[in-house]
Amino acid sequence: MIYSEKVMDHFANPRNIGELEDANGVGEVGNAKCGDIMKMYLKIEGGIIEDVKFKTFGCGAAIATSSIATEMIKGKPLDEALKLTNKAVIEALDGLPAAKIHCSVLAEQAVKTAVADYYKRQGIDPTPIVGVIEEHCETCCEV
Repeated sequence: MIYSEKVMDHFANPRNIGELEDANGVGEVGNAKCGDIMKMYLKIEGGIIEDVKFKTFGCGAAIATSSIATEMIKGKPLDEALKLTNKAVIEALDGLPAAKIHCSVLAEQAVKTAVADYYKRQGIDPTPIVGVIEEHCETCCEV
């Protein structure tokens, strides 16, 4: 597989890696079949993502997509962060091999799951705001 320079950079030098002790939104998504598991930590103040960290167990593409996704949502209002799509993650990384597209889907889902957790902690039903978070597909790793 050939990866772009941006994928290689985010894999070798991941941004925002680790966990936030004072996170008020945490989301974990993954698929044991693929072996990729992402955990996203958000610190939200006044509707803005003040800080974000991630821990990812998986391949280089999974780490790269987690890293770029955190950069894309840090400092953004929640409604803007919820517009993050796997397509935007792929474009920001200058592309991903077809067999690794599922990693960008995980990054999108991790952000949405963490925002949903934030709303739940505030006593707000996240579904009307975040939408239904689809379970990660079972067939993506068979590509």
